[in-house]
Amino acid sequence: MHSPVGVETNKDYSIYMTNVIDVAKKCFQDEAQAILNLIPKLDDNFTKAIELIINSKGKFIVTGVGKSGHIGAKIASTMASTGTPAFFVNPLDAFHGDLGMIGEGDVVLAISNSGQTDELLRFIPLLRERNIPIISMSGNPASLLAKYSDCHLNVSVEKEACPLNLAPTSSTTATLAMGDAIACALMTVRNFQAKDFAQFHPGGSLGRRLLSRVKDYMASENLPIVNSESKISDALMQISRTKMGIAAVIENDEIIGVVTDGDIRRTMQRDQEHFFQLTVKNLMNRNPKLIKEDDKLSHAEEIMRQHNIKSLLVVNDNNKLVGVIDAFSCI
Repeated sequence: MHSPVGVETNKDYSIYMTNVIDVAKKCFQDEAQAILNLIPKLDDNFTKAIELIINSKGKFIVTGVGKSGHIGAKIASTMASTGTPAFFVNPLDAFHGDLGMIGEGDVVLAISNSGQTDELLRFIPLLRERNIPIISMSGNPASLLAKYSDCHLNVSVEKEACPLNLAPTSSTTATLAMGDAIACALMTVRNFQAKDFAQFHPGGSLGRRLLSRVKDYMASENLPIVNSESKISDALMQISRTKMGIAAVIENDEIIGVVTDGDIRRTMQRDQEHFFQLTVKNLMNRNPKLIKEDDKLSHAEEIMRQHNIKSLLVVNDNNKLVGVIDAFSCI
C-alpha cells in the first residue's frame, strides 16, 4: 500500500493526537463563523436571485468546477427535492454537447470561489449569447464572474478552517449555506409544504407517511376483540396474543369501547383486591379514537401523538372494525 504524498510511513503520530478534539472544535467554530458572516452580506442581489428563479419558465442549472462543482451538485439536488426543477452541469462538459441541456427560460447559478475560474469564464459568454440569466456565487465581488452576472451572491470568508488556510473548508461551507438559504427562501415563497416534499421523496419515511393509506399498513387478521362482559383476564390474553396493546370492545357488530394494556395496568395498581373480578365494562374507554382505513398514515400518526396513544382502531365507511394500526407502523 502506498503512503500519501508527503506522509512519513514510520512517523510517530501519537504526539499529535492529544489536541485533535481542539482542532475539530476550532474547525466547527471557524466554519460556523463563516456562515454567520454571510448575514451582513445579504442584499438586493439575493432578492433579485430569488425573483429570477421564481419567474423562470424553465430549469435551474447549477455549474462549477472542482470543489465548487461538488457543492453545486448538492445545491442542485436540494433544489430539485424542494420544488425547483434543477440539475448540475459541469462547464467542461458544456463544451462537448451538454450546452444543449440549457435552453430558453432557464436560469444558471455559476459557482467559483475566486470568481476567476477559467473553465467557468469561458462558459459564461455562451450563456450571455443566448440571453440566459446568470446568478453568480463567489468570494470575490470584483471578479469577472460577478461582473458578467445578472446578480452576484457574496460568499467570501476571512479564512479557511484548514490549519494551513489552504484547503476549501470555510469557503465551501459558506457556499453550501448560501445555496440552502436560496432553497429555503424559494420554499417559503412557493408555500412548499410537507405533502409537496413527500411527492419528491416517495421512497423515504416522510413520503411513506404522507402518501400511504392506513389500510396499507394496518393489521387486519386475528384482531383483538372482547365484549363488555369479558373478564379482564380475557382482555389481557387478547392483548398479549396480538401484541397490539389494544382490544376492541364489540357488541352487535358495533364498537362500543376499547381497552388497552395501559388501562389494565392502571386498574391493577388501583384495585388489586378486586382486580380479577372486574369485567371489561368496568375499565373500558367508551369514546375510543378511530381512524378510517382510507385516511393517510400521517393522520394516524398525528392522532396518536396528539392523544399520547400507541394504537388506533381502524374502521370502514360504515364504522365497522376492519383493523388496528400502531405507532410502529407509522415510522
